[in-house]
Amino acid sequence: MKLEALEKDCYYHIYNRGNNGINIFESDDNKIYFLKQFSKYLSGKISVFAYCLMNNHFHLVIRLNSEEKEVTQAFSNLFNSYAKAFNKQTNRTGSLFEKHFKRIKLKNENYLKHLIVYIHLNPKHHLNIDFKGFRFSSYQAYMSNRETKIEREETLNLFGDFENFIFCHKQKNELLNETYTFE
Repeated sequence: MKLEALEKDCYYHIYNRGNNGINIFESDDNKIYFLKQFSKYLSGKISVFAYCLMNNHFHLVIRLNSEEKEVTQAFSNLFNSYAKAFNKQTNRTGSLFEKHFKRIKLKNENYLKHLIVYIHLNPKHHLNIDFKGFRFSSYQAYMSNRETKIEREETLNLFGDFENFIFCHKQKNELLNETYTFE
């Protein structure tokens, strides 16, 4: 499978999962470490619009601020660093992640908005838990006034304003609730 080349100033959905579907995070500490390594290797090279770390996979919405080669190498360093630490901690060997991280170039603003909401609702979709309280998603960064590395202002402007950002999440969540209600 030929991977799409990353382009500077373009938006991407970046995601991957554990090799053979295994967990890549076994604890909150693993997720915290992943986020620290993420910041260490990619800070300044990309802008982050959304993320969610589930037990066996992760999702990111990013825009490249640097050239493809630099960002690809930074992701490689992140994944190698994290995998080595995780393997050592869990006394395992071998590949932790599927071979290459997946990337989908976002073609329009509507898709970008839809994807941000989809990623924030991942805890609801996969674990049937309230996405609003999920600790390892960027959703809470949007709800807070604290300093963040997330592109909060730009994203809220994309949705029109804070109230519409909330409305879009609520609307999609209600749709998921209807989908999972069985009689």
